[in-house]
Amino acid sequence: MPAAPQAPEILIAEADPWTSDLLVQLVLDVRADAKVVQVADGSEALARCKRRLPDLVIADGELAGIDGVELLRQLRRHPRTPALPFVLISARVDAASVRAVRPLAPSAYLGKPFNAAKLRKRLVALLPAGESAVGHKAPALLVDTLKEYLDSVREEGQGAPLLDDVRDAVSQCLQADQVDLRDLDAIFSRDPQITARLIAAANSAAQHHGMPCQTLGQAMQRLGVTRALNLVLGMALERNARLRDPRLAELAELVWQAAQRSAELGYWLASELELDAELCYTAGLLHNMGELALLRSLQDWQDAGGHLSNEELLDVMQHRAAGFGSALRIRWRLPFGLRELVAAFHGLGAGVFSREALVLNLCAALLRLPRGQAPASLLDERSARLLRLDPVVLERLPERLLT
Repeated sequence: MPAAPQAPEILIAEADPWTSDLLVQLVLDVRADAKVVQVADGSEALARCKRRLPDLVIADGELAGIDGVELLRQLRRHPRTPALPFVLISARVDAASVRAVRPLAPSAYLGKPFNAAKLRKRLVALLPAGESAVGHKAPALLVDTLKEYLDSVREEGQGAPLLDDVRDAVSQCLQADQVDLRDLDAIFSRDPQITARLIAAANSAAQHHGMPCQTLGQAMQRLGVTRALNLVLGMALERNARLRDPRLAELAELVWQAAQRSAELGYWLASELELDAELCYTAGLLHNMGELALLRSLQDWQDAGGHLSNEELLDVMQHRAAGFGSALRIRWRLPFGLRELVAAFHGLGAGVFSREALVLNLCAALLRLPRGQAPASLLDERSARLLRLDPVVLERLPERLLT
């Protein structure tokens, strides 16, 4: 029997963490057993190549220090590296730049923003056949208890799974010749994971221009169709983006439904009060991200061989979700104003609050109402009093938003 191909080592040189993580997912989708090394500048990439030559380099053409073109040039000068596969991704796609790079023989020269689906096809050709991503086992557990495991992964911030119908819609978008931003917004706006990560990516150092993005629409305008689709494709390719345990999937469905109700209620109330409805929608959609992130980590725990009883599941969902949500919002550096609104959904402390924050707090109170109790009974709530809410607004509240 022939020996299985050795796991390849892939070096990714990319300063933007969101693009770097996307490239990692594309590589692992092609070779699940690959060892991926990520660096943020060309000098470090060159130093790593000198210490240990990788099987493939994927580099940004505009790296700090030594840029991607110079990295390729220096590698090609070495007698051992002229055939090293090298994918260059550059914003310089004019004829003169392409002619200048051609003698260095990159394996692929892609313009920004690159098409992730097409890059994946290139990677299939560049990486030898190996272990399939299907059935690839999660890393072995290094801790003994569920508590230790959750303590160790809370700060990783991988986020929530994706809605199945959104995953299907993403696949259809990738096959289409043209996709409109408005079409993407309609698809993505129901998914908390996509909304949060696109906002975070749009506010990253590589994308930041002026005021922070706080809604999905603002983020997609800044990112553009291709980059937004690329990032979502990267999420869809993640090994644990889908919950396989039926118990976790059922709980996730309930959490998604709660997020959608909160978002729609926030949008309606803000519209009635002539406030920022899109911002209130976004905060409502993200208020329970911690629960979804926790469910995803529980799937990982089981995939790695851990046991999860029904009692443990209920206990950790009750006591751990808030911590996961807080850690996630901080790690992704979501704008402070958006985080303030999400926090207001869970409670008002001392201080001064925006009217949008009061709307989110009132949404939470409305959703806690016992069945049959009139919304007008909340007029004495602190948020309703601070909003000086007209009773007529609550009388017009559509019943569908509370059920």
